Parts: sequence; structure tokens; C-alpha cells
Amino acid sequence: MSVEEDDHPLSQGDTSVWNAFFKDAEVMEQIERDVVRTHPDMHFFSGDKTDPVRHREEMKRALFIYAKLNPGLTYVQGMNELFAPLYYTFRTDVDEGARENAEADAFWCFVELMTEFRDNYCKQLDNSDQGIKATMQRLSSMLQQCDPELHSHLMHKTKVDMQFYAFRWITLLLTQEHTFPDTIRLWDTILSVSTGRAQFLLRVCTAMLTLARDELLSGDFSQNIKLLQRYPRTTDMNVIINTALGLRC
Repeated sequence: MSVEEDDHPLSQGDTSVWNAFFKDAEVMEQIERDVVRTHPDMHFFSGDKTDPVRHREEMKRALFIYAKLNPGLTYVQGMNELFAPLYYTFRTDVDEGARENAEADAFWCFVELMTEFRDNYCKQLDNSDQGIKATMQRLSSMLQQCDPELHSHLMHKTKVDMQFYAFRWITLLLTQEHTFPDTIRLWDTILSVSTGRAQFLLRVCTAMLTLARDELLSGDFSQNIKLLQRYPRTTDMNVIINTALGLRC
């Protein structure tokens, strides 16, 4: 019996079912690695009990479906961190119906969220005016306008480039810089502002920088890198949000 090229397990053809199978397996493997590492300090996501296992399975399934529906982008490391707050919010809702539909509701909210922020994940756009480098440049320009002295100190005197800290801030929507409850509080504002979510995210980043102004101005390269890569979680989230809302730049 002859074997068609597209049916051969070693075929690399675009229409090969085996090639598609192995690519899907690779994507799922990456998703599984990331989902297991999602908030290991929270029982909701971590552990071998029935609920966290179910939560991880639903997260993996939703992220894999997103990857399949968006082959030009597929799954990118870090998307699990964006899906987690949405899924947690629905899964812990007081309404039983909302809890049971958490996977589907979180998925569609994630799709909506990625519609606005997906360009930061697309490598093909890195050097365009829509990619992550351009986004970091807009943050730099905003800081320069709001606080020229701080901008000059970071960018020129201590050589703390935006890519050393702002890349993670922006691509993960600050989920790694704050506690999970503070992230939920912050996202509640980001997702509800009328001026544009992406723009308000940059305002929040700028607010975080200005609130750490005194420490940053007195710090050298290593001190400032440490502070910005491990932003102080003692800062009140309401203060950060109100500062962002009050920026005049």
C-alpha cells in the first residue's frame, strides 16, 4: 500500500496531517509548561486536588484553542498570565451559572483583550510602529514629557533602558509586578477606561516610575534595575491608579 506524502509521519508539507499533529503537540507542551507555573503560590491554580487540576485543564484548553484560531500568532509564552486573572474572576463568581461557564467566558474576554494587545506579542511587528519596541518608545516619550529629569536620569545617566523592565511590564500587563488581588484591581480600571486600554497601561507604567522617583534619582544602574524588575509591592494600588488618572502628559 502506497503512502501519500501528506500522510507520511516525516512529511514537512503545509498540508501534512502529521506535520500539523506535531506542531499542535509542541504548542500544547509549551502551554502545559506555562500553565503549571501559573501562580504556584495560589491553591486555586496549584496542587493535585480536583479543583486546581480542573482549573489548569480548562486554562490549557482555552489557550490551545486560541492558538489554533490565530495561527499567525499562535501561543506565546506569557499568555497564561493574561488568561489567569480573567479565568479566576469568572470561576470565583458568586453566581453558580457564571462559575460553570468560566472557561468560555474567560476565553472570549481573553480574545477581546488580545485584540488590543496582540501586536506586542507578534515578532513580525517588533520593528514596526505597532510592535513592542514602538510601545516602549511611547512609554519613554510619555515619561520624558511627564518628568524630564527622571527620564534623563534613567535613560542617559544610569543607562537603564526600557527593555530591561518595561518589556515585561507591557507584555504581561503588570501581572508580575503586583500581588494577584492588586492585579485584579488594576485590570478592573484598565478594562473600564474610555481613553484606550493600551494608552492607559502606559499611563500606569509612567505613574509607577514617578512614584518611585526619589529612589530612582538616587540610584545607580544596578540599584535601579533591581527596583524596576522587582517593583515594591508596598505601593498602594489605588495610589498608582489615581496617579495614572491624574497625569497631565
